[in-house]
Amino acid sequence: MQFASRLDNVETSAIRELFKLLGKPGIISFAGGFPDSAMFDVEGLKEASQKALTEEAGGALQYGATEGYEPLRSQLSSFMKTKGVDVDPSGLIVTTGSQQALDLLGKTMISPGDKVIVEGPTFLATIQCFRLYGAQLISAPIDANGVKTDELEKLIAEHKPKFVYLIPTFGNPSGAMLSLERRKKVLELAVKYQTLIVEDDPYGDLYFGEAPPPSIMSLSKDVPGSRELLAHCGSLSKVLSPGLRIGWMIAPPELLAKATMCKQFSDAHTSTFAQATAAQYLKSGRMPGTLAHVREVYGQRAQAMGAALKRELGDAVSFTQPNGGLFFWARLTGANGKLADANELAKRAIEKLVAFVPGAPFFAEKPDVATLRLSFATADIEKIEEGVKRLGQAL
Repeated sequence: MQFASRLDNVETSAIRELFKLLGKPGIISFAGGFPDSAMFDVEGLKEASQKALTEEAGGALQYGATEGYEPLRSQLSSFMKTKGVDVDPSGLIVTTGSQQALDLLGKTMISPGDKVIVEGPTFLATIQCFRLYGAQLISAPIDANGVKTDELEKLIAEHKPKFVYLIPTFGNPSGAMLSLERRKKVLELAVKYQTLIVEDDPYGDLYFGEAPPPSIMSLSKDVPGSRELLAHCGSLSKVLSPGLRIGWMIAPPELLAKATMCKQFSDAHTSTFAQATAAQYLKSGRMPGTLAHVREVYGQRAQAMGAALKRELGDAVSFTQPNGGLFFWARLTGANGKLADANELAKRAIEKLVAFVPGAPFFAEKPDVATLRLSFATADIEKIEEGVKRLGQAL
């Protein structure tokens, strides 16, 4: 069978391949990017779905508008207002998870050979999605404070990209948080070079302790001319339920119109039942309590993982303690002759019944084989301590 040549640009996710090994009995996995299903507000979602069926069955079970179910768009508009973003319901579209928003950006913005700047490292699915549409990806270096804006400016000036894709708040896989100063600089660069900035924000609400700086979109009101050069992707997957597949995109009207057109012949619309359920949930006022609980639990697990890594691996690994999100991003130092190749460590770790994701696939170019991603989201503290202990033994 002869497949489309664009598939030559992509390969099966290294993470999906790794999941095939996770069926071993007794394995402790730090490999996934999932929220903990024990955190889902099942009672709240049950009430919301029942209300969707009793109060708006016609709308919830029927075909709907491609742009999204109107009650949900209104609730998302209000939700964004709590984050400092003024957006009319008509200024956003509902997507089937924020991952569909990224696919729609690829469909509407990327022609074969176009350059797109991403962080190095960045979300693996983004690399694959944009490459599928023929993008040439350029990596901008990051540190614990997010993308290095001086380097980013040089890359924008040199490559004149179609757009720049960033996860500014608790990036996947890096866990990095873009500083306030750099967020403002990104907006200034957008205006200076007339370059679209895509802000992907699935983790922004998952902070431990102090809230992160305002989103890039929220700050755009302070930088004249920047709002029309911004697309913002949001999601309920990490904070409410990934099974609902509810995301959204805020973007300039022309881009939203093109994205809506592409979505129309892709999936017609996101599940109206899921949208009605999400709308009822947001309307119920339960979200703040859910977020408070999730932040507390994940914060405790992140602290436990940080302490365990220091205790069990010592100077063989370096990392920055994350202040939110779901991930640790670590680097093997090779100290005292210890292993410095995360791919090799992953194989040894599986034998010790612990799994993580090697970092190399998260780089669009110049992969760093010493890096690795660990998720603390789905393991309790006891499992985190035992899993990191096994990791130390594998090293």
